[in-house]
Amino acid sequence: MTETPQSWFGPGVAGDAPDTLGGIDAVEAVDALDSIGGFDQSPADASIAASSEFFFQPARRLVNAGGNAFTRLYRAFLAARAALGLALVATQLIAGLLGSAVPLWTNVLCVLYATQAVALWLLPRLQRGASAKTLARISSPQWWASIGLDLALFGLLHASDRSGGVNYGALFVLPVLMAGVLAPRLLGLATAAIAALVMLGVAGWAVLDGADVALRLTQAGLVGSGFFVISLLASEMASRLAREERTARGSMEFARQQAQLNRLVIDEMQEGVLVVDRRGHVRAANPAARDLLADGQAAVRTAPFQLRGVQAWQPLVRAVEQAFASAAWPEAGRDVGLSFGNGTLRSLRLRMRFTRRRESEASEDLCVLFIEDNRKVLARSQQEKLAAMGRVSAGIAHEIRNPLAAIDQANALLAEDVQDPRAQQLTRMVASNVTRLKRIIDDVLEVAPGAVPAPVPLDAGLLVSEACLEWARTNQLAPGPSDPLSCALPLQALVVSFDPEHLRRVLVNLLDNALRHATPGPASVQVSLAPESDASTPTMQPMLPMASLTIFSAGPAIPPEVERHLFEPFFSTRSRGSGLGLYICRELCERYGAQIIYRRRQDPVLPGNEFSIRLRLIESAAIGPAVRNPSLF
Repeated sequence: MTETPQSWFGPGVAGDAPDTLGGIDAVEAVDALDSIGGFDQSPADASIAASSEFFFQPARRLVNAGGNAFTRLYRAFLAARAALGLALVATQLIAGLLGSAVPLWTNVLCVLYATQAVALWLLPRLQRGASAKTLARISSPQWWASIGLDLALFGLLHASDRSGGVNYGALFVLPVLMAGVLAPRLLGLATAAIAALVMLGVAGWAVLDGADVALRLTQAGLVGSGFFVISLLASEMASRLAREERTARGSMEFARQQAQLNRLVIDEMQEGVLVVDRRGHVRAANPAARDLLADGQAAVRTAPFQLRGVQAWQPLVRAVEQAFASAAWPEAGRDVGLSFGNGTLRSLRLRMRFTRRRESEASEDLCVLFIEDNRKVLARSQQEKLAAMGRVSAGIAHEIRNPLAAIDQANALLAEDVQDPRAQQLTRMVASNVTRLKRIIDDVLEVAPGAVPAPVPLDAGLLVSEACLEWARTNQLAPGPSDPLSCALPLQALVVSFDPEHLRRVLVNLLDNALRHATPGPASVQVSLAPESDASTPTMQPMLPMASLTIFSAGPAIPPEVERHLFEPFFSTRSRGSGLGLYICRELCERYGAQIIYRRRQDPVLPGNEFSIRLRLIESAAIGPAVRNPSLF
């Protein structure tokens, strides 16, 4: 079974409406532009898509322009047929008024042809089913309603005027051209061959009636050859147009995908992006830009909107006018301050880029504004400084460690030979400061970039119990009713994934801080470990169960100006503190997927401050007998 040849404009579907765009209805194509990439937009996405709708307006105009190339050409040929039919009727009327004898049946044929051509052009329901596939078959009704009818009618008219008074043979150009453009090349040549045979047949009939043989046959041969040339040229032009359309359609699809990608990237940017014209009209704005322009009470509408008219945005309007006037803007940007009516002040960093270069001698139509809150700029700069300082500190700590070990060893040898009490006091002072320096170096190296120990399953209850006992002995806390340390541990094993030494270090740091700031008294420092229940976290549904390790210190509340800097490096309220204790605790917890938070416990009996560590629990079967006893580490 052979496949039916298709026209240059690709296979259509029999029964397609003329308003199709490559097999897609024009209305559906517009909807496809609204849901870029073929994804339907929900109402929640509508506000996001509206901010980038400006970029899709050219594509929307192309879709609404009236279908694809086949549809436009088909309608053009139908209009030409209607005009030709009306011209034939007018020609017959003029010939009759001038006294020429026109046969009645010729007038009837011209009127019928004009009526059919005009009706087919003006009534869309008569065009239903016309497509590249149907016009590629000579047996289809659509082919006979246009090309076939033209060949038959023009052949009758030409045969009725064998004397050559009216050159009806020129009318064959229309069906030959239509077949060459809208049908496959073979069918176009067949149409040209039919027209040429009709011309030769009529010429031969005229010769039998006594006409000049050489003249009539030569004319018919030349006209028939012209039909073949017209068919070939039209076919070549149609194939070129079809290739151009396919290329344009592919480019449009690529542009749509690129526009979708750009929109997704811009909408997810933390930096605000505005597209503004000379009149201060915002064509597009991402959510971050709208948040920066809002006063905190009323949200900014989606683009398009006007910058002028809002008092708080006047500095922004002046900056845009200045940028358009000079067609330039500093590469690093400039700072602009917005003052809202509720007293809110916001400092923004503006960077601008224009749609065209100044060398093109053209006016700047649009500019793209990149807006960023100066607070985020300063925070990012501070983070970069801290990272650089951390790398420098780690290098210095490595260099200090070796001479410090030599000082410690020399001081120990000196202490063995010194007998004078004052000299012994000095050696003890040196040993104390060497120990302090070692601790600071260990803290710096702990958070410096490097290899991270692999976490292992361990019983958090056993480790916390042993760490608390060891810490109590180190700090000489006598057990009994007046013991400031109180521990509440579960009976079942709570297996977590953590490095044992790191978890012990976090716990010891928090216990040292708790004892230092606690009000003296029994149970002023409390340690508790318990699994978290689902009811305790109604808004947070973790995928894995969690355990909470809490260190409580009874005492006054931490001042707000200190609380906001608790976990920052090198921040300390003690003159001899390094300011790295809580920072190291947070860094170590984040390495193993844990979270440390501070909150004030508002207990009427014993108020105080507590630090909670949320640890991820794992299956108890994952822990081995050696890991269950942290003392083996």
